[in-house]
Amino acid sequence: MASVLNISAYLFTRLDDVAALKPALRERAVAAGLKGTILLAEEGINLFLAGDAESVRSFVAELRRDARFEALTTKESWSPGQPFGRMLVKVKREIIRMDHPTIRPEAGRAPAVDAVTLRRWLDDGADDHGREVVLLDTRNAFEVDYGAFDGALDWRIERFTQFPDAAAAAASDLEGKTVVSYCTGGIRCEKAAIYLREIGVEAFQLDGGILGYFEQVGGAHWNGECFVFDEREALTPGLQPLATATEVHA
Repeated sequence: MASVLNISAYLFTRLDDVAALKPALRERAVAAGLKGTILLAEEGINLFLAGDAESVRSFVAELRRDARFEALTTKESWSPGQPFGRMLVKVKREIIRMDHPTIRPEAGRAPAVDAVTLRRWLDDGADDHGREVVLLDTRNAFEVDYGAFDGALDWRIERFTQFPDAAAAAASDLEGKTVVSYCTGGIRCEKAAIYLREIGVEAFQLDGGILGYFEQVGGAHWNGECFVFDEREALTPGLQPLATATEVHA
């Protein structure tokens, strides 16, 4: 029976004290018995944590007492054991590397579409204005190979820093269409949608990413599983880990 709560969360929010936050957050997480990874950067926070449910939720509640993290939302799933080997807090230049410093989600998000609306669009074959909907996978190629939305564009990128060039090359093909960028939890597709709009593409981000979609509507229009960066390896649309997951992925 699954007894370990796993959460993923991110928030683009201005942080000017990451050097001080790093030891403080690690101390609190270790004291709570949590394991996982927290990434900090000037542009925000990105975290993956697992542990006793009460401890995980208490940690998040305390984090939200800081006004900068008040809007942090989490995606939950369960596992029979601890999927992380240790507790790490790292300071990075970006919480998800794109190498485009003009893309600053903390200054303003791209429009988002929620899971229920996206499913309706896919059921109908068009958005609310009758425009063709194009799903764009912003993940790395090996992640896409685990599973993806039916008919989604996959540019076979090997790392997210390749996304801007791939998008610029394909921009003319996306003209006149409603593009919905998606990724595992929402962080990559949030930056992707901003960039796409900067180059003239009518783009939206899938709010909550694939895991949020699974949580709200299940596996409609989805084939396969969703890769996750821990020893569970991948999650089914029912947010259950693959039974064959044995390797911890850094």
